[in-house]
Amino acid sequence: MSPDAQSESDDEEGPVRVTEELARHMANKREELFEEFGIRDEFPEAVLREAEARTEDVGSEIQAEIDDREDLRDLTTWTTDPVDAQDFDDAISIRREEDAYRLWVHIADVTHYVTPETSMWEEAVKRCNTVYLPGYTVHMLPPILAETVCSLVPQEDRLAHTVEMEIDDETLSFENVDIYKSVINSDERLTYTECENRLEDEDAPLHAENVLAFELADRMHEQRKADGSLVLNPRRDRAHTIIEESMLKANKAVTHTLMWDRGVEAMYRVHPQPTPDQWNDALREIQELDSVSIPGSSWDDPRKAVNAALEESPDRQLNKIQRAVLKVMPRAKYMNDPFGGHHALNFDIYGHFTSPIRRLSDLINHWIVHTNDVPETLIKLCDRASDKQKDGETAERLYKQFLEEVGVDPYAVNNRGFEVVEDPDEADYGV
Repeated sequence: MSPDAQSESDDEEGPVRVTEELARHMANKREELFEEFGIRDEFPEAVLREAEARTEDVGSEIQAEIDDREDLRDLTTWTTDPVDAQDFDDAISIRREEDAYRLWVHIADVTHYVTPETSMWEEAVKRCNTVYLPGYTVHMLPPILAETVCSLVPQEDRLAHTVEMEIDDETLSFENVDIYKSVINSDERLTYTECENRLEDEDAPLHAENVLAFELADRMHEQRKADGSLVLNPRRDRAHTIIEESMLKANKAVTHTLMWDRGVEAMYRVHPQPTPDQWNDALREIQELDSVSIPGSSWDDPRKAVNAALEESPDRQLNKIQRAVLKVMPRAKYMNDPFGGHHALNFDIYGHFTSPIRRLSDLINHWIVHTNDVPETLIKLCDRASDKQKDGETAERLYKQFLEEVGVDPYAVNNRGFEVVEDPDEADYGV
């Protein structure tokens, strides 16, 4: 999925309108950033030809795969994504059992099409991730592949990598985890707003399923917070909570399986913790903000202190609290060993699996899960993925800063896209 849209209602306003001259400046700035950070915008012709060839005769290829996979096409399944999502790489299914929830997270089986011997894999290693600039996306995989056979579009058979989890009703821990190749058929594609509407409308399709999914997600979310997981966005809506918690649970299930059940190296996500002095600086800065206080009962764990401050603070202070925390947070990185865990999430082992269309780490972990074959260059791949993620995030920050300097609202462009108008009087710059 692409990054969360700030507000889907913004999309109804139409794209941000900019002049031809400003559009040229924007394009020039993107090119400048791509050159500076080694971001590959155009795909080589050989990669595009290879991708196009893999989209041919899709139905027959999927039919040939069915006997070797779990056939889940009759299982109620749906996707939930931002309104402007270009591909749908994850879907969920859920069922209530006597003393457990059964949650299926289905991820596009990208490694069926993109394998180490392909040009697409080599190009993905060079890119490492999709880069999202406001109004402009630089893809890790050719869109002709990512947005067709690898996209879990509704009412079409698709190849998936499914994480099936039996989750204990009382403890919310894993009773059983099964990871396997599957064939699914998504019943419907929902936007976040549509998901919220389904939760409200008792007569709507997928109402009961979304209610059950939110019941589980909300419980998992509250348990994470109680355990000390940092939640920097405390006012996320129900639809986002469903997807975020389901994906976190699946990622955790897969990497725990890799580490504890198989004992193999993989691309684990490691997030070091700030020093005590850094945490003290952040908490002092938060405590000094107007109308913000940190309850005394939460000071034993800085993450819980931040959570409490965010929940109690007025909306106008949210960004300042988040910035105070992010300022002292070390950068998370990919490593071949999970030692150290993920501090912000408070997970002892964590890694990525649920976005193989846009992250190299997930693509490689899919390959390791399926083949148990760890790339010989894994450490170099981890370092490269960490570096390229930093490059992409820096380019995004600098491009947003540039848009603000020329009078364009980057958040409006991010949510609504932009169009070029000939008449300068028609430009609005999203402001």
